[in-house]
Amino acid sequence: MNTYTWIFIIPFVITLAMQLWLSFRQSSNVKKYRGAVPEEFADKVTLEEHQKAADYTVAKGRFGRLELVLSSVILLLWTLGGGLNLLDQWLRSFGWGDLATGVALILSFTLISSLIDIPASLYRNFVLEEKFGFNKLTLKTFFVDLLKNMILSLVIGVPLILLVLWLMEFAGDLWWLYAWLAITLFSLLMMWAYPKFIAPIFNKFKPLEEGEVLSRITGLLERTGFNSQGVFVMDGSRRSSHGNAYFTGFGKNKRIVFFDTLLKHLSPSEVEAVLAHELGHFKRKHVMKGMILSMLMTLAGFAVLAYLMKQESFFHALGVEEPSTYMALLLFMLVAPVYTFFIGPIMSWWSRQHEFEADEFAAKESSAKELISALVGLYRKNAGTLTPDPLYSAFYDSHPPASIRIAHLKKAGGLN
Repeated sequence: MNTYTWIFIIPFVITLAMQLWLSFRQSSNVKKYRGAVPEEFADKVTLEEHQKAADYTVAKGRFGRLELVLSSVILLLWTLGGGLNLLDQWLRSFGWGDLATGVALILSFTLISSLIDIPASLYRNFVLEEKFGFNKLTLKTFFVDLLKNMILSLVIGVPLILLVLWLMEFAGDLWWLYAWLAITLFSLLMMWAYPKFIAPIFNKFKPLEEGEVLSRITGLLERTGFNSQGVFVMDGSRRSSHGNAYFTGFGKNKRIVFFDTLLKHLSPSEVEAVLAHELGHFKRKHVMKGMILSMLMTLAGFAVLAYLMKQESFFHALGVEEPSTYMALLLFMLVAPVYTFFIGPIMSWWSRQHEFEADEFAAKESSAKELISALVGLYRKNAGTLTPDPLYSAFYDSHPPASIRIAHLKKAGGLN
């Protein structure tokens, strides 16, 4: 054990303790207010719906804590327990060279991690989600999705890993700058390619049929000057009864996508209001700001990695005997979340400000009243809790709590 070991262990313990404490706070707060619907929602949400949301939140929290503890133990086994070192030594015995060994190590680690995660994924979908009536997956679809993900990871991931490892090995002291540029270009390419080439591998998309919903959407797009390559409906009901809507793509290759489950439960005017909110993110340049922030954080991460990979004690502190570029990359990806947890509240606050701005845009271009109605409907449909713990919400929630968000919407729409 050296200084780097303690630099890892102390934040690791603090992060784990904080996550467990916040999760317990969330469950406690939700249970505390389970017996009555908050006053501002009393005429919109039944007690049964409110209690279902509370029970669902508590059940997810309980399982989440178990997953958190198990994943923390696994992380320790991979690092301080010597798991990565054993896997590395075994792969080195084949004498393939650093690049091939590095790709093999990262792929082996990813495969093992995916296999370890299967029982938790099965429980989450076929027990937890099933219990509350959300799961629509079949075992066949589950394992077909798993196989598709593995194949995509190989086709897309191997060339990218190989490129980054090659740059780390042979591009000199500024490798981290070149690697960052490569990752940035790759991310932009994936954003462009996802709607047309990747998403259809997992779901079916069909153009939104003619009718009032499409007429309202077309009018909104014209009013706001937003161009896209179409409005599509996705068969989200194949996997879950949760409803959602999103924008995908980049540049001129943008698509608007609605889950079929969402369209079944919202009126045309509510759908228009939800879309207006999503358009607000683009019009207020939240997507671009998020991309820039992500790029800057990735750049900072590569710069830190460039320093750490030269420190032998960094490897030894995390249970690895022989330093290598590929092991530096894998170790860094493994331990980075321990430290980024502490900036979570800042990122969540930033995201919530964007949600407020998008809501203001929707109130101006569509209807605050209809958006409020849609949000309450989605809370009911998705069993979202109306009584989150404020501190938990500050750490984790990218969207404002329902009561705060709706109060802000009423003010923006002049409904007070």
